[in-house]
Amino acid sequence: MKIGIIGAGQWGSALHFALSQKNEVYITSRHHHDLPHFTSLEEVLKIEYLVMVLPAQVVRPWLQEHPISKDHKVLVASKGIDKETKEFMNQIYERYLPLENLAFLSGPSFAKEVKKALPTAVVVSSKNETLAKTYADAFPDFMKAYTDDDIVGAEIAGAYKNVIAIASGICDGLELGNNARAALLARGLVEMERFAKHFGAKSETFLGLSGAGDLFLTASSKLSRNYRVGLGLASGKSLDDILNELGEVAEGVYTARAICDLSDQHAIYTPIAHEVEAILGGKDPRQSIVDLLERK
Repeated sequence: MKIGIIGAGQWGSALHFALSQKNEVYITSRHHHDLPHFTSLEEVLKIEYLVMVLPAQVVRPWLQEHPISKDHKVLVASKGIDKETKEFMNQIYERYLPLENLAFLSGPSFAKEVKKALPTAVVVSSKNETLAKTYADAFPDFMKAYTDDDIVGAEIAGAYKNVIAIASGICDGLELGNNARAALLARGLVEMERFAKHFGAKSETFLGLSGAGDLFLTASSKLSRNYRVGLGLASGKSLDDILNELGEVAEGVYTARAICDLSDQHAIYTPIAHEVEAILGGKDPRQSIVDLLERK
């Protein structure tokens, strides 16, 4: 299969490595890379099957500026909610492509481990079963790919778990212990599912790879940028300093705001997201813990 990848950050280059095991894969991005088959955007856009790995906050302006055809078959590999419009990725892409030409990638998958061909499992979600299967079959043996049709569940799980990962980093940074982290992740999973069900997601998505799988991964390892943001906040560093040190995007920072705005608008109870947003705005993390424990 011939595949074009747009976006050559950590995740884009990891997907390039993985998909190249069985397919002819070309990749492009704003900055030049010495990756094999690195080429121009113009050339990549001639390929029917495209994997989009743009940071979530860049997606909307990028699609406004670049000619994506309605005939492209797109696998969206970005996770997040647009901080300006509060839209999920599928809502943005659906303005440019028919739903049957869209699929979404989720599941526990650190780029560094994918690049080492370490085993993982992912989910390709699409309303078009044939397209989901086509993309699932493109993945190498070390990345077992499942398919389902719960786009909204995959989208929200992928975005929301970054916010819970920030909370988990704060929890570990304050040395509150394993019990506290486990309680936080369990309640975080319930909160993610409550939020997602409001938008039509299926509960079982949150027990699977997209939900629990990706949450447990992202919220318990220093390989996670969002978890490292939480560790930094717990140690009293300013958000600007933390993000400068990271040198990469931590989507949870933007997603927290979007989730709080959406849950206020729709009257959804999301206490952890609200505390994370308050801490990002300067609230003392220790006070947040007290407030969370005191909630009825």
